[in-house]
Amino acid sequence: MDFHSMNDLLQLCEEKEMTMGRLMMETEEKKTGKSSDEIFTMMKERLFKMKEAVEKGITDPSPSPSGISGGDAHLMKEYKDKGNYMTGGLVTDAMKYAFATSETNARMGVIVATPTAGSAGILPGCIFALEDNTDISTDDLVMGLFTASAIGYVIANRAFISGAAGGCQAEVGSATAMASAAIVEMRGGTPEQAVHAAAMSLKSLLGLVCDPVAGLVEVPCIKRNVIGTAIAFASADMALAGIKSRIPCDEVIGAMYDIGSSMPRTLKETSLGGLAATPTGEDLKRKLMAKPCRNSAKNTG
Repeated sequence: MDFHSMNDLLQLCEEKEMTMGRLMMETEEKKTGKSSDEIFTMMKERLFKMKEAVEKGITDPSPSPSGISGGDAHLMKEYKDKGNYMTGGLVTDAMKYAFATSETNARMGVIVATPTAGSAGILPGCIFALEDNTDISTDDLVMGLFTASAIGYVIANRAFISGAAGGCQAEVGSATAMASAAIVEMRGGTPEQAVHAAAMSLKSLLGLVCDPVAGLVEVPCIKRNVIGTAIAFASADMALAGIKSRIPCDEVIGAMYDIGSSMPRTLKETSLGGLAATPTGEDLKRKLMAKPCRNSAKNTG
């Protein structure tokens, strides 16, 4: 009952008359031999770990060990609390939680890689914003994680999910696609609509390079996670409105693979190009290199 494409996934959902999330859960049962209750409980534990990362990030305004990130989640919270935001409460909350998760990661805290540590803010940002702004239940949030897993599973097997392999389109792009599909199913949309949302999200981020300043998952990675939440909600709204991706999702994934494969090495996590190679980026790197104790490893989950 395994699936290797979005088309396979949709066909199985139709045949079995179930959501993508439920199908992914059933697939895990077959692969692991564990019961549905065991698998659901394991995923719920990951949801709670995500929540812990968000809560730590919101309440801790301190800088990361490198000093180049930290405190933006707190600023976003203060801004939201003033009530003058322009993007709407739900998206502003998602931005806040994406900041919080990514900053927790930068401080070496525990996060859930979804699908990587460098893109770990997008999915929790979206699901906890839904929790705050709708009447969605905890169990529905857990099922949303299974939906996201189904999308990530296909992308990982047909292309790549790491910046070193395919640029940031493979990390933030995949995470945004996963989140948008999860939003659609959590809001009662069909599997087909969820796949269209994933396609529209990934299309919007094709070609995004991986150019971390000083090799750290901080600049520009954290703010890209925040922007990813807005794209995920926009894509989900379009799909729920009945708008479809003109290019099938499997072909979008194929295009992402081709783009990533042809992307120069300087733009795939090496910190030799893009924003990492700007005067400010190089200056930050020199200052970090001069520190006696520094965090020099980029953690991609």
